[in-house]
Amino acid sequence: MSTPPDGDLRAHICALEARLERVEAVQAIYELKARYGALTDRRYGPEGVVPRARLERLAREVAQLFTDDGVWDGGEALGRCVGREAIERRFLEPTLDFAWHFFVKPRIDVDGDRANGTWDILAPCTGRDGRALWMAGVEHDRYRREQGRWLHSYMKLEVVFLCPYERGWARRRGASEH
Repeated sequence: MSTPPDGDLRAHICALEARLERVEAVQAIYELKARYGALTDRRYGPEGVVPRARLERLAREVAQLFTDDGVWDGGEALGRCVGREAIERRFLEPTLDFAWHFFVKPRIDVDGDRANGTWDILAPCTGRDGRALWMAGVEHDRYRREQGRWLHSYMKLEVVFLCPYERGWARRRGASEH
């Protein structure tokens, strides 16, 4: 974008500032989601769920990525939590022995101090029974900027499939076997 021919430099600078603010907001949301995924995954080590003291610290850090009235909604299977304290309690009780979250295809729409986003998620997991699982889904997020910091105000997981590793997702999704 070059300086407008009519010479309205002030309007040009304001437009550039607005574009830059949006780009910075999107980048901050990317970093927020990456931090969420990293903290969530650190709850698991080679032997399964990490020791309680470490789990408590991680759960507290995850909860701080949400607004005071934030919602974490894992659906029927994982439950719904409202508020930082409830989110922290939820993350103190892992339902798996291992998970690794891959968030891809982000779509972020920023409107001032609020934003909406969706992320596709792929997560290889190990259930509490030791069974390897594949999970894919979509996370529907809302964000709010509070005191200059972007936070989750709402996160809902929509599971597309959750299936045993050895069986895979093909038969579950109706594909024919060859």
